[in-house]
Amino acid sequence: MSASYDLIFRGGTIVNHDGVGRGDVAVKNGRIAAIGDLGQASAGEIVDVTGLHVLPGVVDSQVHLREPGNEHKEDLESGGRAAALGGVTSVFEMPNTKPPTTTPEALADKVARARHRMYCDFAFYGGATTENVDLLPEIERMAGCCGIKIFMGSSTGTLLVASDEDVARVLGAISRRAAVHSEDEFRLRDRRPLAELGKVETHPVWRDAEAAVLCTTRLLRLAREAGKRIHVLHVSTADEIPLLAAAKDIASVEVTPQHLTLAAPECYEELGSYAVMNPPIRDAHHRAGLWAGLAAGVVDVLGSDHAPHTREEKAETYPKCPSGMPGVQTLVPIMLDHVNAGRLTIERFVDLTSHGPQRVFGMARKGRIAVGYDADLTIVDMKAKRTITNDWIASKCGWTPYDGKTVTGWPIGTVVRGRRVMWNDELIGAATGEPIVFLEALPRG
Repeated sequence: MSASYDLIFRGGTIVNHDGVGRGDVAVKNGRIAAIGDLGQASAGEIVDVTGLHVLPGVVDSQVHLREPGNEHKEDLESGGRAAALGGVTSVFEMPNTKPPTTTPEALADKVARARHRMYCDFAFYGGATTENVDLLPEIERMAGCCGIKIFMGSSTGTLLVASDEDVARVLGAISRRAAVHSEDEFRLRDRRPLAELGKVETHPVWRDAEAAVLCTTRLLRLAREAGKRIHVLHVSTADEIPLLAAAKDIASVEVTPQHLTLAAPECYEELGSYAVMNPPIRDAHHRAGLWAGLAAGVVDVLGSDHAPHTREEKAETYPKCPSGMPGVQTLVPIMLDHVNAGRLTIERFVDLTSHGPQRVFGMARKGRIAVGYDADLTIVDMKAKRTITNDWIASKCGWTPYDGKTVTGWPIGTVVRGRRVMWNDELIGAATGEPIVFLEALPRG
């Protein structure tokens, strides 16, 4: 008697722990039930994915979705649409909203807002401040919390933990891995006059490489003294890679597609204030250093640092314009284009976007195509040639720094817990996003 499943994806090229090979993936009750040659099996629905690559669901572990407080730029619903259209099955959202996610009540409110409004699954960072250290152990154990975020350098929002003493207090209070924006606030303040009015090209002069290196050096020392794990977000300099390589016992590393793709001064000449983000896009030397760190295995994950602002806001004269650019919807096509260009393998892409987040953050049942795991899949056409346009962007901001860029490799389907939520650029059905479960905060009972 043949096995019966809810859904079978038939004939695709599966990329998982076994490598790359043709096969079928069967789903039952939202989880992967079988992998291999399932030609004799039956299912309620069979989807032919011949010629397509079936990847573990892509996780974007750094997004800013602006709700509550700045819903004119983005909200959880529109951000979830953008993620699903871009092939992303799960996101981790940052705490610098209004109000910031600095209390148990604020985190619970975000989870309630996101459930069944987002097309993808989700988790939220709690934000560390100098005043809420006693609350952090409770926040990091809550359902839907992916960890605690520390801003050592001021960026967009009011969260800032700048001094060694305060960072040490935060690290001492928590048990999970802390995610850190690593730019030295004291150097940023001293160099602020170097950000010249109307001269966007001075952004990486003000927020120079040394601001990042100084901060990461301090952070690594503090983490080692505390015996705690850290995750250094959006690393932007070649100089930080050897420091982080020497600290892989305590430090994991994120880079962004934009730091791997864009470079100064060209990006500022072409995009103006739309290229402004923190830490800045730097020159080709630093970009090459990040690629070297990725090739060497020092980099653990890719995060888009999706940070939408309206065109009107971004058009303000530098440095009055806000920092940040959208990226959750373009992460997959931009990086698949790099795969097709030979800069990384499809296996390494999967490691950075699925296996890596699972390994670093301890997601339960996510990040692998394996029996018993959630049936989160990103299905891509590695041969499709498409042009990214502002019209395709679902974010409320309505623009992308990659407008007009032609790429090879495109997300065809987004599957979340066995349900197709996007297929051929169309969202399907209602949003059913749920909070991600983490091994360090498993529900009891």
